[in-house]
Amino acid sequence: MRTPRKAARVAVLAPDGAVFMFRYDNEEVGVHWALPGGGLDPGETPLEGALREVREETGWTDVEVGPLLCLWEHDFTRAGVPVRQHEHIYVAEGPRRDPLGDLTAAHAEDAILRWRWWSPADLAAATEPLWPPRLPELLEAVRRDGPPAEPVDFGRTPADMPVGWSAT
Repeated sequence: MRTPRKAARVAVLAPDGAVFMFRYDNEEVGVHWALPGGGLDPGETPLEGALREVREETGWTDVEVGPLLCLWEHDFTRAGVPVRQHEHIYVAEGPRRDPLGDLTAAHAEDAILRWRWWSPADLAAATEPLWPPRLPELLEAVRRDGPPAEPVDFGRTPADMPVGWSAT
């Protein structure tokens, strides 16, 4: 049985189309790259959690989160506990910059190994899994057409499926 967990993430896009991501090595699903974000605090809305997580993980206090981009549910183990995480993923625009301040303790607590900006070409050529699945095509559609009128629902990715697996 997996513990339900609600989370929010933000795809921070730079003017050149690059997206900011963190690298993790999870005990159950392995190495992967994910957008800034994480679990919601009690009573927190997904939007409030998205803003808090960006601030805690990047030190950026000026990111204005835009529309809801997609929904995704996936299984993984967090701190030894199997969870089924339901994520709200928002899009935001921001300058291409480094994280601000000393985030060493926050990154260690969240098992963040490193960070980087991914250009559209980098995303398309990624050799390590990207969370959520189909992120490159989704961000390409955002760059081309703007955010979707309704959030894209990626469905659920089981823990035993490769992270790049698609339910379509």
